[in-house]
Amino acid sequence: MFLKRLTSGIILVILAFIAIYKGGYTLLSSLFLISVIGLHEFYKAVKVTGAMEKLGYFLAMGYYLLIALVGNDKYAFLASVLSITLFMLLYVFSFPKYKTGEMMAAYFGLLYVPGMLSFLFFTRQLEAGLSIVWMIFISSWMSDTCAYCVGVLIGKHPMAPTLSPKKSIEGAIGGMIGSALAGGIYGAWVTRHMGAQGEAVGMFALIGAIGSMMSQVGDLTASGIKREHKLKDYGNLIPGHGGILDRFDSVIVTAPIIYLLASFIP
Repeated sequence: MFLKRLTSGIILVILAFIAIYKGGYTLLSSLFLISVIGLHEFYKAVKVTGAMEKLGYFLAMGYYLLIALVGNDKYAFLASVLSITLFMLLYVFSFPKYKTGEMMAAYFGLLYVPGMLSFLFFTRQLEAGLSIVWMIFISSWMSDTCAYCVGVLIGKHPMAPTLSPKKSIEGAIGGMIGSALAGGIYGAWVTRHMGAQGEAVGMFALIGAIGSMMSQVGDLTASGIKREHKLKDYGNLIPGHGGILDRFDSVIVTAPIIYLLASFIP
């Protein structure tokens, strides 16, 4: 199992590196594929079916087509408003076939997976996007690793005892510190090799800490949905890791936060 998990993890990292480094349509098409698979896993978990499910896929496709045409997040908010309007129209004109909970789950899934993942592309499109976009993965994966190690070594106080009894407050703090240190080290590398200003070290350290905090929220959210619906994994697409949402649950939430930080921090 460990060898299978390690091998699939290495392959994922290589594919992610290629897609992000190339950017543009390569990255966008990769995100679209991941989004559709992830959306399918989410809809299956929360039991969104029929026309509601089909409309979700259609809107995800339309959203990524819009991004391909525009190239930025200029119309992202309008797309979200149009999406919820179409879900409401379907709900009204098929009443009482679908319950309000299914309509809200269908819309939430659309924002949660395709919507939030698209900010990985938007981050890559920023002026210094090729340098900044890696912080989405550094803050997510370093946070997960450091939180686990610190939690195992000194974790005593449960952070969310009912939802995830093994996760501790000490582990969460360790994840933030580890992610901040990794961000600072990466910022120093960017300063030296990419011609960034000296403040990049502090900026990347701050982004790492905040990104870690949000990645843990993403991880716990995905765990909560699985626990509520009595699932071990969202799928079995990635050997040793589960489904797309099992592997990208932290990245999904971290991506828009990193984008906002990178947009507003000089």
